[in-house]
Amino acid sequence: MSMLTPPGMGGKYRITGNTYPRMRRPRHRRKLVLSAAAAAVALGLAGWGTLQIVDVFTGGDGRANAASHPRSCPSPKASTQAKVLPKPAAIKVNIYNATPRSGLAKAAADELKKRGFVIGKVDNAPAAYDKKVPGTGMLLGGPAAMNGSFPVLATQLPGATQKTDTRSTADVDLIIGTKFKTFSTPAAAATALVALTRPAPAPSSC
Repeated sequence: MSMLTPPGMGGKYRITGNTYPRMRRPRHRRKLVLSAAAAAVALGLAGWGTLQIVDVFTGGDGRANAASHPRSCPSPKASTQAKVLPKPAAIKVNIYNATPRSGLAKAAADELKKRGFVIGKVDNAPAAYDKKVPGTGMLLGGPAAMNGSFPVLATQLPGATQKTDTRSTADVDLIIGTKFKTFSTPAAAATALVALTRPAPAPSSC
């Protein structure tokens, strides 16, 4: 019997020679190591997925930082150059009645004269416009009137159409249309005129 054979054990349990039994590492330790590695991988994937979801809803770090620190934009400054328009006293208006109502041109001329305009001809509209102005009225004048007399006169009669012709004189025609009822109140016309001459704000650089 070999010295390695425990007492009381013989036969097939006897250890003989120089060969020793191979000691195997317990299997439960290997399973524990594999389980820990799998858990670490799962946690890593879960964390990466969470970061991707956060990026989707926040637009990434760069856009999130930009949103949390908005760029300050200075308020637009008013232009120092106001629009210069002629005074009513510098505008000569010819008034024509294109409606079937008689006496309308005379009444309109008297009212505009009270408001400071210079009155020229007062008559029925020529055949080209008689009963052919469906709106409140039409302003007719030379090309220079578009940025001068027309805006000022339009404050008295909002909605009037504007048309240029080939005349070289500075006078303008007011042709009263079929929907004309009355001029704007002096206060409303003055407010509209102030708005026209007020300096426009400079465009923002943001």
